[in-house]
Amino acid sequence: MRGAVLYGPRDVRFEEREVPKIIKPTDAVIRISSACVCGSDLWPYRGIQPTAQPTPMGHEYCGIVEEVGSAVTSIRPGQFAIGSFFASDNNCPNCQAGYQSSCQHAEFVGGAQASVLRVPLADGTLVTTPDVPPDELIANLLAVSDVMGTGWFAANAANVKPGKTVAVVGDGAVGLLAVLSAKQMGAERIMAMSRHPSRQKLAREFGATDIVSERGDEGVARIKELTKGIGADAVLECVGTQQSMQQAIQSTRKGGYVSYVGVPHGVELNGEQLFFAHVHLHGGPAPVRRFLPELIKLVWNRKIDPGKVFDLTLPLAQVAEGYRAMDERRAIKTLLRP
Repeated sequence: MRGAVLYGPRDVRFEEREVPKIIKPTDAVIRISSACVCGSDLWPYRGIQPTAQPTPMGHEYCGIVEEVGSAVTSIRPGQFAIGSFFASDNNCPNCQAGYQSSCQHAEFVGGAQASVLRVPLADGTLVTTPDVPPDELIANLLAVSDVMGTGWFAANAANVKPGKTVAVVGDGAVGLLAVLSAKQMGAERIMAMSRHPSRQKLAREFGATDIVSERGDEGVARIKELTKGIGADAVLECVGTQQSMQQAIQSTRKGGYVSYVGVPHGVELNGEQLFFAHVHLHGGPAPVRRFLPELIKLVWNRKIDPGKVFDLTLPLAQVAEGYRAMDERRAIKTLLRP
């Protein structure tokens, strides 16, 4: 089997890897129908997050179950399944509270940019579709494995409700799907912060009512201007930088909500500033498993099309070009076909 392996900054290779097998009785092995490159993959790709050794890449996945361990009861071979980037037993106290990405037995699921993947804790991690989906739904179902689930968590954690005013910081796949999520949750006004025409267009299609091209202090001033000096009820931070976090907090009205789902790099919060900001702050690794049944149903019933964030499709063998295109912002998100 061949798959993507990151050796160091901007050094992704498509090479032979060991075929995944059942290791524990709670495992499942699935044949990948589609894989993709995540925006968070760009942190190690750019060398911002160091890579100590050659690392199989990819944590978004969907496909046909080929084999299950002896302890797996709810998943069977032949089913089409989607899972999260964190395997969870879906049974521990954290899972029961809806935070499966902090499961007491969580395992990171990596190596999905390949043709076959081992998924630990299959009963608690995988969710199946009513039937094997048609090809036109594959991209949408792949999106719910991470970016749609993360965008949904961003809206959920920021307490987006019908009639609310929302701002989204970040125009990558997660930010764009946070716009879609806010729209689905009934937000009346959605301000998408973006400087890129193609991303602005998709944000509009997903439900954005306003586009804010300014960043930093200018971006905050523009949000305040659009909200008559008050700020947004909910701000969804979908990047993970110091500037984006500060922009989110400062764009929020007193008593409003800030969610943060971008993996933080170099983010530090000033306690006094946060104290007087008077905002609710909630985020972290998205508990995608909590939302999978609902999101799969929305996709299956053709209510949402999150797969539109995939604006570049390549054979898996060209995975290195997929990374380059996203790194150079020539693509929002790369879909890979094994």
